Amino acid sequence: MSTPQPLADTWFTRDLPVLRAIARLIDEPPHGSAPYLGAVVPASGLPKPQVVSAANALVTAGYAQALTNHAGEIVRFTAISAEARRLAGLWPTPQGEWERLLEQLEARATGAMTEVERGRWRAMADAATALGPDDGALLMSALIGGYVPRQR
Repeated sequence: MSTPQPLADTWFTRDLPVLRAIARLIDEPPHGSAPYLGAVVPASGLPKPQVVSAANALVTAGYAQALTNHAGEIVRFTAISAEARRLAGLWPTPQGEWERLLEQLEARATGAMTEVERGRWRAMADAATALGPDDGALLMSALIGGYVPRQR
């Protein structure tokens, strides 16, 4: 007996590009916030059979909501979930915002006009780097969510 091989990954090559296309189109007024499958095909850059497969997977997983015809085929997308918005890049993620903060600190340190200013930005960049990505993402999660700790 042979060991069954795992299925090929479809997230990065098929599903995510279709999710991003749906997300872009849902946020564009010309589509009335409910794009047809026919608009998603060219926006994704994939052939229609792959878009149909991805769309079915995304709806089944709860990332997208769709209208279907009598045969059960997806005709139009009506909404995407909050997680889909994050995965598509429409909403921030704690990890992404932490990376943006580190990039901004580096840019400010590099572009500072004086040595004093450069030293301050460098110190802040070093402290943020020392904090690490895990604690940094927790901090960004609190900031994105609007959590402000109470003073004692």
